[in-house]
Amino acid sequence: MARIKYYYDTETCKYERIKTTSGDIFLNALGLLSLTLAMAVGLVVLYSNYFESPRELLLSNEVKEMEYLYQNLSKEVNKLDNELAYLEHRDDNIYRAVLGAEPIDKSVREAGVGGVDRYEDIKKKDLVHEDFIIKLHERVDKLKRKVYIESKSQDDVIALAENKEKLFAAIPAIQPVANKELIALASGFGMRIHPVYKVRKMHTGVDFAAAIGTPIYATADGIIDKLEVSFSGYGKQLEIDHGFGYRTRFAHMHGFAVRFGQKVKRGDLIGYVGETGLSTAPHLHYEVFVNGIHVNPIHYFFNDLNAKEYEKIIELASIENQSLGM
Repeated sequence: MARIKYYYDTETCKYERIKTTSGDIFLNALGLLSLTLAMAVGLVVLYSNYFESPRELLLSNEVKEMEYLYQNLSKEVNKLDNELAYLEHRDDNIYRAVLGAEPIDKSVREAGVGGVDRYEDIKKKDLVHEDFIIKLHERVDKLKRKVYIESKSQDDVIALAENKEKLFAAIPAIQPVANKELIALASGFGMRIHPVYKVRKMHTGVDFAAAIGTPIYATADGIIDKLEVSFSGYGKQLEIDHGFGYRTRFAHMHGFAVRFGQKVKRGDLIGYVGETGLSTAPHLHYEVFVNGIHVNPIHYFFNDLNAKEYEKIIELASIENQSLGM
C-alpha cells in the first residue's frame, strides 16, 4: 500500500494531503533515469580507464607481439651487419692486400639507397610504428646493397687469385738443367770475356756446362713460340713466351723435344744440351726477359734452391770469367 504524504498549510493552519500529478511522476522518473544513466556512463568511463576490454586486450597483446618481433628482427639485422663488416674487413685487409689489389672505397659501401618516394607505400598506410618500420626497411635495403657489393668483390678476388696463380706459374723459377751441386754454372750474367774475340762483352744470360744430351727443362709455364736452327750465333735455340711479360731463351741446344706452338708446364722436358752455333764447349746458354729486357736469370732460381745454395750460385755467377758461347 502506497504511503500518503501530507504538508502543513500555513494559511489554513491544517495538514493537507500532497497530490501527485502525472507530470510530477514523469519528471521524477526522468530524473531517476538520468541519474541512473549518468552513473552508468561514469562506471563505464571508470572501468575503461582502469580495465581493458577483451578486444583492447587482444589488440594490446598483438601490438606487444609485433614490437617483440620487430626488436628481434632489428637484432638480427645488427648481427648480419656486424658479420658483413667482418667479411668486408677481411676482404680489404687480407684478400685484396695479399693479391695486391686496392681496397673498396668506404663511400661505395656506405652509400644510401636511392629514391625519395621509396617508402611512400608504407607512409600511406598511416601505421602506428611507421618511423620504426621505415628505418628497419632502410637498414635492410642498405644491408642488401652491401651484400651485393661484397658478392661482386668476392668475384673480383677469385679472378685476381686465379690470375695470380697463372702469374706465379709464368715466373721462370727453376734452373733449366738438373744441377744439384751447382758446379755446372760456368758463366754468369754481365760483362764477360768473349770465347772467340777475347774481349769483354755483355753476356746476356748464364751458361750451364753439361754433357751433350743432358735434359733441358722449361722453367715456367708457357708456349713455344720460336724454334730456330743456325750454324752460327745461338745455333739451335728455342724461346718460350710465359705471358705477363716473361720470356726465356735456350741456346746451343743439341735437339728439341717440343714443337712450335706447344704448351709446356714448368719442369717439362723441352730439349737437350748441345754445342751448336758459336760455342767452345757443350753447354746451355739460358736467358730471361722481363718486358723485353734482359735480366739476370739467377735471380729467378728460387723454387729449387735453399738459402745456402742460392748464396753459392750468386758467388759463382759473379766471377768475371770467359763465357762458353755468345
